[in-house]
Amino acid sequence: MNPSIPSHPRPRGLLLDAMGTLFGLREPVGRTYARWAARHGLTLEAGQLEQGFRTAYRTAPPLAFPGLEGPALHQAELGWWADRIAASLAAAGAATMPSGLASELFEHFADPGPWRVYPEVPARLEQWHRQGLRLAVVSNFDSRLPALLDRLGLARWFRAVVVSSSAGAAKPDPAPFRQALQQLDLPATAAWHVGDSPEDVAGARAAGLPCVLVRRS
Repeated sequence: MNPSIPSHPRPRGLLLDAMGTLFGLREPVGRTYARWAARHGLTLEAGQLEQGFRTAYRTAPPLAFPGLEGPALHQAELGWWADRIAASLAAAGAATMPSGLASELFEHFADPGPWRVYPEVPARLEQWHRQGLRLAVVSNFDSRLPALLDRLGLARWFRAVVVSSSAGAAKPDPAPFRQALQQLDLPATAAWHVGDSPEDVAGARAAGLPCVLVRRS
Protein backbone atom coordinates (compact mmCIF):
# COMPACT_ATOMS: atom_id res chain seq x y z
CA MET A 1 0.00 0.00 0.00
CA ASN A 2 2.26 2.77 -1.29
CA PRO A 3 0.50 5.52 -3.24
CA SER A 4 2.73 6.85 -5.98
CA ILE A 5 1.16 8.68 -8.90
CA PRO A 6 3.85 10.92 -10.43
CA SER A 7 1.41 12.77 -12.68
CA HIS A 8 -0.54 14.12 -9.70
CA PRO A 9 0.67 16.53 -7.02
CA ARG A 10 1.33 15.13 -3.57
CA PRO A 11 -1.98 14.96 -1.69
CA ARG A 12 -2.86 16.54 1.63
CA GLY A 13 -5.33 13.79 2.43
CA LEU A 14 -6.07 10.14 1.70
CA LEU A 15 -9.44 8.41 1.60
CA LEU A 16 -9.07 4.68 2.20
CA ASP A 17 -11.37 1.73 1.61
CA ALA A 18 -11.71 -0.67 4.55
CA MET A 19 -12.22 -4.36 3.72
CA GLY A 20 -9.66 -5.61 1.23
CA THR A 21 -7.50 -2.53 1.75
CA LEU A 22 -6.95 -2.14 5.50
CA PHE A 23 -8.12 -5.54 6.72
CA GLY A 24 -9.66 -8.80 5.52
CA LEU A 25 -11.35 -11.93 6.80
CA ARG A 26 -9.37 -14.67 8.51
CA GLU A 27 -11.44 -17.37 6.79
CA PRO A 28 -13.88 -17.53 3.85
CA VAL A 29 -17.45 -16.43 4.54
CA GLY A 30 -18.78 -19.83 3.52
CA ARG A 31 -16.77 -21.61 6.18
CA THR A 32 -18.03 -19.21 8.87
CA TYR A 33 -21.64 -19.58 7.73
CA ALA A 34 -21.32 -23.38 7.74
CA ARG A 35 -20.01 -23.42 11.29
CA TRP A 36 -22.77 -21.16 12.62
CA ALA A 37 -25.47 -23.02 10.67
CA ALA A 38 -24.27 -26.25 12.28
CA ARG A 39 -25.07 -24.77 15.68
CA HIS A 40 -28.67 -24.64 14.50
CA GLY A 41 -28.64 -28.24 13.26
CA LEU A 42 -27.94 -27.51 9.59
CA THR A 43 -25.17 -29.38 7.78
CA LEU A 44 -24.23 -27.28 4.76
CA GLU A 45 -21.24 -27.38 2.42
CA ALA A 46 -18.91 -24.40 2.92
CA GLY A 47 -18.06 -24.10 -0.77
CA GLN A 48 -21.72 -23.88 -1.78
CA LEU A 49 -22.33 -21.29 0.92
CA GLU A 50 -19.34 -19.30 -0.32
CA GLN A 51 -20.57 -19.33 -3.90
CA GLY A 52 -24.08 -18.47 -2.77
CA PHE A 53 -22.79 -15.55 -0.75
CA ARG A 54 -20.70 -14.21 -3.62
CA THR A 55 -23.72 -14.26 -5.92
CA ALA A 56 -26.02 -12.75 -3.29
CA TYR A 57 -23.54 -9.98 -2.51
CA ARG A 58 -22.79 -9.20 -6.15
CA THR A 59 -26.47 -8.86 -7.05
CA ALA A 60 -27.55 -7.05 -3.88
CA PRO A 61 -29.01 -3.54 -3.82
CA PRO A 62 -26.69 -0.86 -2.38
CA LEU A 63 -26.03 -1.07 1.36
CA ALA A 64 -27.36 2.47 1.76
CA PHE A 65 -30.38 3.85 3.58
CA PRO A 66 -30.99 7.57 2.96
CA GLY A 67 -32.51 9.39 5.90
CA LEU A 68 -32.27 6.57 8.43
CA GLU A 69 -30.37 6.74 11.70
CA GLY A 70 -30.32 5.16 15.14
CA PRO A 71 -32.42 2.00 15.68
CA ALA A 72 -34.10 2.33 12.27
CA LEU A 73 -30.71 2.31 10.55
CA HIS A 74 -29.58 -0.68 12.59
CA GLN A 75 -32.68 -2.66 11.62
CA ALA A 76 -32.23 -1.78 7.96
CA GLU A 77 -28.60 -2.92 8.05
CA LEU A 78 -29.50 -6.17 9.81
CA GLY A 79 -32.29 -6.79 7.30
CA TRP A 80 -29.94 -6.20 4.36
CA TRP A 81 -27.45 -8.74 5.71
CA ALA A 82 -30.21 -11.19 6.66
CA ASP A 83 -31.30 -11.26 3.02
CA ARG A 84 -27.73 -12.04 1.91
CA ILE A 85 -27.40 -14.80 4.52
CA ALA A 86 -30.77 -16.33 3.59
CA ALA A 87 -29.79 -16.38 -0.09
CA SER A 88 -26.46 -18.00 0.76
CA LEU A 89 -28.15 -20.73 2.78
CA ALA A 90 -30.75 -21.33 0.05
CA ALA A 91 -27.97 -21.77 -2.53
CA ALA A 92 -26.51 -24.50 -0.30
CA GLY A 93 -29.85 -26.32 -0.02
CA ALA A 94 -31.35 -24.93 3.18
CA ALA A 95 -35.15 -24.63 2.98
CA THR A 96 -35.34 -21.92 5.62
CA MET A 97 -33.00 -19.79 7.69
CA PRO A 98 -32.97 -20.69 11.40
CA SER A 99 -34.39 -18.04 13.70
CA GLY A 100 -31.68 -15.89 15.23
CA LEU A 101 -28.91 -16.92 12.83
CA ALA A 102 -28.82 -13.62 10.95
CA SER A 103 -28.48 -11.52 14.10
CA GLU A 104 -25.85 -13.92 15.48
CA LEU A 105 -23.73 -13.58 12.35
CA PHE A 106 -24.26 -9.82 12.28
CA GLU A 107 -22.84 -9.58 15.79
CA HIS A 108 -20.07 -12.07 15.01
CA PHE A 109 -18.69 -9.87 12.25
CA ALA A 110 -18.91 -6.81 14.49
CA ASP A 111 -16.21 -8.41 16.63
CA PRO A 112 -12.52 -8.08 15.67
CA GLY A 113 -11.97 -11.83 15.96
CA PRO A 114 -12.98 -12.76 12.38
CA TRP A 115 -10.79 -10.03 10.89
CA ARG A 116 -7.06 -9.52 10.38
CA VAL A 117 -5.30 -6.24 9.71
CA TYR A 118 -2.89 -6.55 6.79
CA PRO A 119 0.70 -6.54 8.12
CA GLU A 120 1.90 -3.33 6.48
CA VAL A 121 -1.16 -1.23 7.32
CA PRO A 122 -0.36 0.12 10.83
CA ALA A 123 3.13 1.29 9.86
CA ARG A 124 1.84 2.88 6.67
CA LEU A 125 -0.95 4.72 8.48
CA GLU A 126 1.49 5.92 11.12
CA GLN A 127 3.87 7.14 8.41
CA TRP A 128 1.14 9.06 6.59
CA HIS A 129 -0.07 10.53 9.88
CA ARG A 130 3.45 11.74 10.74
CA GLN A 131 3.69 13.31 7.30
CA GLY A 132 0.62 15.37 8.10
CA LEU A 133 -1.81 13.68 5.74
CA ARG A 134 -5.48 13.85 6.74
CA LEU A 135 -6.91 10.33 6.66
CA ALA A 136 -10.47 9.10 6.29
CA VAL A 137 -12.18 5.78 5.59
CA VAL A 138 -14.79 5.53 2.83
CA SER A 139 -16.41 2.09 2.78
CA ASN A 140 -19.45 0.21 1.53
CA PHE A 141 -19.92 -1.04 5.08
CA ASP A 142 -22.40 -0.28 7.83
CA SER A 143 -22.49 1.37 11.24
CA ARG A 144 -20.45 -1.44 12.83
CA LEU A 145 -17.30 -0.13 11.14
CA PRO A 146 -16.22 2.74 13.45
CA ALA A 147 -16.21 0.50 16.51
CA LEU A 148 -14.56 -2.31 14.53
CA LEU A 149 -11.75 0.01 13.41
CA ASP A 150 -11.25 1.03 17.03
CA ARG A 151 -11.09 -2.57 18.25
CA LEU A 152 -8.65 -3.43 15.45
CA GLY A 153 -6.37 -0.62 16.65
CA LEU A 154 -6.79 1.53 13.53
CA ALA A 155 -9.27 4.24 14.51
CA ARG A 156 -6.73 6.64 16.00
CA TRP A 157 -5.32 7.57 12.60
CA PHE A 158 -8.63 8.59 11.00
CA ARG A 159 -10.34 11.96 11.21
CA ALA A 160 -13.50 10.60 9.56
CA VAL A 161 -15.21 7.29 8.82
CA VAL A 162 -17.91 7.35 6.14
CA VAL A 163 -19.96 4.19 5.60
CA SER A 164 -22.45 3.73 2.79
CA SER A 165 -25.37 2.69 5.00
CA SER A 166 -25.53 6.01 6.86
CA ALA A 167 -24.14 8.10 3.97
CA GLY A 168 -27.23 7.17 1.97
CA ALA A 169 -25.18 6.08 -1.06
CA ALA A 170 -22.63 3.39 -1.86
CA LYS A 171 -19.56 3.39 -4.06
CA PRO A 172 -19.32 3.93 -7.02
CA ASP A 173 -21.64 6.83 -6.18
CA PRO A 174 -19.41 9.86 -5.48
CA ALA A 175 -21.49 11.01 -2.49
CA PRO A 176 -19.54 9.09 0.22
CA PHE A 177 -16.25 10.48 -1.12
CA ARG A 178 -17.63 14.01 -1.05
CA GLN A 179 -18.85 13.55 2.53
CA ALA A 180 -15.39 12.41 3.60
CA LEU A 181 -13.70 15.33 1.83
CA GLN A 182 -16.08 17.71 3.58
CA GLN A 183 -15.23 16.20 6.96
CA LEU A 184 -11.51 16.51 6.18
CA ASP A 185 -12.06 20.09 4.95
CA LEU A 186 -10.27 19.32 1.68
CA PRO A 187 -11.14 19.80 -1.99
CA ALA A 188 -11.00 16.80 -4.31
CA THR A 189 -7.86 18.22 -5.89
CA ALA A 190 -6.01 17.79 -2.57
CA ALA A 191 -6.74 14.11 -1.94
CA TRP A 192 -6.30 10.60 -3.34
CA HIS A 193 -8.36 7.49 -2.76
CA VAL A 194 -6.84 4.07 -1.99
CA GLY A 195 -8.99 1.00 -2.60
CA ASP A 196 -9.10 -2.50 -4.04
CA SER A 197 -12.21 -2.71 -6.23
CA PRO A 198 -13.66 -1.36 -9.49
CA GLU A 199 -16.18 0.54 -7.35
CA ASP A 200 -13.30 2.35 -5.68
CA VAL A 201 -11.86 3.38 -9.03
CA ALA A 202 -15.18 4.46 -10.53
CA GLY A 203 -16.38 6.26 -7.41
CA ALA A 204 -13.12 8.14 -6.94
CA ARG A 205 -13.14 9.19 -10.58
CA ALA A 206 -16.73 10.43 -10.26
CA ALA A 207 -15.70 12.48 -7.22
CA GLY A 208 -12.67 13.93 -9.02
CA LEU A 209 -10.02 11.92 -7.15
CA PRO A 210 -7.05 9.89 -8.37
CA CYS A 211 -7.36 6.28 -7.19
CA VAL A 212 -4.50 4.01 -6.14
CA LEU A 213 -5.63 0.41 -6.67
CA VAL A 214 -4.37 -2.11 -4.11
CA ARG A 215 -4.00 -5.63 -5.52
CA ARG A 216 -3.92 -8.47 -3.00
CA SER A 217 -3.89 -12.21 -3.65
